[in-house]
Amino acid sequence: MRLTEAPSPNHNDRRGRPIDLVVLHYTGMQSGAAALERLRDPAAQVSAHYLIEEDGEIFRLVPDQRRAWHAGRAFWAGESDVNARSLGIELVNPGLEWGYRPFPDAQVASLERLLSHLLRRHAIHPARVVGHSDVAPLRKDDPGALFPWPRLAAHGLTIHPPVLQPLSPVPWQQVATWLAAYGYGYLDQDREAVLRAVQRRFRPRLIDGQLDGETAAVARWLDSAVL
Repeated sequence: MRLTEAPSPNHNDRRGRPIDLVVLHYTGMQSGAAALERLRDPAAQVSAHYLIEEDGEIFRLVPDQRRAWHAGRAFWAGESDVNARSLGIELVNPGLEWGYRPFPDAQVASLERLLSHLLRRHAIHPARVVGHSDVAPLRKDDPGALFPWPRLAAHGLTIHPPVLQPLSPVPWQQVATWLAAYGYGYLDQDREAVLRAVQRRFRPRLIDGQLDGETAAVARWLDSAVL
């Protein structure tokens, strides 16, 4: 796998945490060049381990063993310092602010190669490949509803449910328990924001933040993916 080295100064020590999570982002900027410049700017105090251009070129900004600054205020599976345990991968895409669009095949193919390498190298389970909006549902939407999660799951690089039968009405507390078991946080702060994150990831055709039978079925399925 070919990598273009583009070192960023924005990283620090992992503080003894293991690498067991991958967080996927979109850049949300007008160009890949602008995103790369920002991720390498000491004044910006943001970074990621990798950035993938729309043509598939992969840039390495921060060594895996270092803590990149990509997740911000976030939570996953009991961990509030998501950066300390994760690898961050940025995908060049204008995002919702600048003209969100589908991710090109060349870009996704490069992501698949990179993820396959990283999951093997660090013994990361596919269930722990998540989106920025999963770990920060109160603040973030990326990588968004157009991201091809089912394609990654078909290659064993994340998880995605099969077609599920909707459940009869299920109390929110039960659904929250299932979602927390998988890793979601902020369940007692903003229920609708968390449900939108779940729907954006697993049921993107309707993202309304409402607890319906399909969303409850996804939550129960996710409970079985707990590691």
